[in-house]
Amino acid sequence: MGTPDDPRTTTANTSPTGADFMRGFLPGSPFVGHLGMRLTDVRPGSATLTLPFVPSLATIGAIVHGGAIASLIDTTAMVAAWSDAPMPETPRGTTVGLTVSYLAAANGEDLEATARVLRRGRTLVYLDVDVRAASGAAVAKGLVTYKIG
Repeated sequence: MGTPDDPRTTTANTSPTGADFMRGFLPGSPFVGHLGMRLTDVRPGSATLTLPFVPSLATIGAIVHGGAIASLIDTTAMVAAWSDAPMPETPRGTTVGLTVSYLAAANGEDLEATARVLRRGRTLVYLDVDVRAASGAAVAKGLVTYKIG
């Protein structure tokens, strides 16, 4: 016979997690859908999203608009902030700070952003975001402060 800590005898935790919330939220977000962002990976304290290149994201020629890159940073940070957050009764959140440093132009390539939680406070989450082109070139760096609740 198992003990209360034995996974064979306990019921699975069916409460939704922050990661579950994001997996459900992203596909229904009109803005995320408009840009074509896709969730690639979510783990406790980190998330990765992909922004496929399409000509409508270009500012001139095939250069990806900086606003699309900033949106990718912001959205990836949001997912990472929720990734291991306890679910409140009413899930709410907002970006309260966003700094972007553009390192190189993204020219006609898909982009991948990875966000990592640097510090989690009671309601504020501080995150670091790296954006790379499909070729591996560093495109941008973001620092995000996100508020949950």
